[in-house]
Amino acid sequence: MAVFVIADLHLATANSQKSMEVFGKRWNNYINKLSDNWKRVVCENDTVIIAGDISWALTTEDALSDLLWLNALPGKKIILKGNHDFWWSTVTKLQAFFKEHNITTIEILNNNATQAEGYIIAGSRGWFTDRTMQNAEENVDYDKIVNREAIRLNMSLSEAQNLSGQTGKPIIAFLHFPPVWGEFVCRPILDVLKKYDISTCYFGHIHGSYAHSDSFNFDNITFRMISADFLDFLPRIV
Repeated sequence: MAVFVIADLHLATANSQKSMEVFGKRWNNYINKLSDNWKRVVCENDTVIIAGDISWALTTEDALSDLLWLNALPGKKIILKGNHDFWWSTVTKLQAFFKEHNITTIEILNNNATQAEGYIIAGSRGWFTDRTMQNAEENVDYDKIVNREAIRLNMSLSEAQNLSGQTGKPIIAFLHFPPVWGEFVCRPILDVLKKYDISTCYFGHIHGSYAHSDSFNFDNITFRMISADFLDFLPRIV
């Protein structure tokens, strides 16, 4: 029973127009590559944490094909929201949707924490505070978004701390956006990680940086990049 990690699946099983294959050779046939790799390494009793950007769908109903595809893969999946997950609804509505469509292997990480084998799993979407690193519309209140994400991460890590105290299991944090990247530092998010003495944080979102190291240290936290294309669509074991 192992724990695997990956992010940025960008599934488009029912809509080829949303395919990521236009973003370089590594994305060619990526859905089949991901399926083959997943089945090769992940067993039914394993857990895979997916750190956002799961489906290109714009509504929950449109995401059904992708969610059923993911549900059918081996293992339990713990998912958190990415910036492209426009299909994401409230937890209550998503859980009802999952129940309606017999989606039984996917668990939602949203303002909460959960256990996966020998670890406590916590996380949130995060955000970039640098306008040059965002494609959002003008007049976006970046401070408001970041503060909201910091609150969500704090809620998740607070619950994780309680679970860790009860079980003795270490906490692993997951974010879709990297809190640190090059010269960029999202201090409000980083401060929450520091508050809870997080030693390891996984993130996605970054594409095309294949020569970059798979991990780096900042403020005594080890950050690990798990974007699907960076991992060549092979879930990585923790």
